[in-house]
Amino acid sequence: MPQDVADLVAAAKDGDRVAFDELVRLTYAATYTLAYRLTGDEDDARDVVQEAYLRAYRGLRRFRGDAQFSTWLYRITANCASTHLGRRARHRHDDLTEDAMILDERPESDPAVQADTDDLRGRHTRALDELPPKLRAVVVLRDIYDLTHEAIAAELGISESAAKVRLHRARRKLRERLYPSADDAAVREESARAI
Repeated sequence: MPQDVADLVAAAKDGDRVAFDELVRLTYAATYTLAYRLTGDEDDARDVVQEAYLRAYRGLRRFRGDAQFSTWLYRITANCASTHLGRRARHRHDDLTEDAMILDERPESDPAVQADTDDLRGRHTRALDELPPKLRAVVVLRDIYDLTHEAIAAELGISESAAKVRLHRARRKLRERLYPSADDAAVREESARAI
């Protein structure tokens, strides 16, 4: 069986399911990680990954090889995540489960430091989750995967300038949610006193 990704892609394009299974095995961890970072939910990430591989399998014959297979798959995954999150937003409801009530039981040397770290991580995760999918995708690809603006544009099928604009907007929204400036707080306080 061919071990090189290009050979696997060529074999899979010719209908070799074993080659496609090997491509899935080689790319699954990275694909799931991207889906999870874009959706923020394990179940949603699994759904996105399943849909992404299904689309990749169906569209493999159209893969021209202009980009790496992983880049092509990242783009499919980002598009699936965007579609999935759009659907989820239309049908949003809150589930209260016992799992949500269980606290993380990791032993730490300093509980106060761990609490601060967990609080900060939670605030960042919530702020990222509140971004629209198109903005979240750009932040994840740039700040977590360290892709260039050009690579982000290629991944998402947008122009490089659109990638820069989305990243700027996303970072501004994150900053507003996470670190409201003293000036903004003072303006809000002044407005409240005026009322």
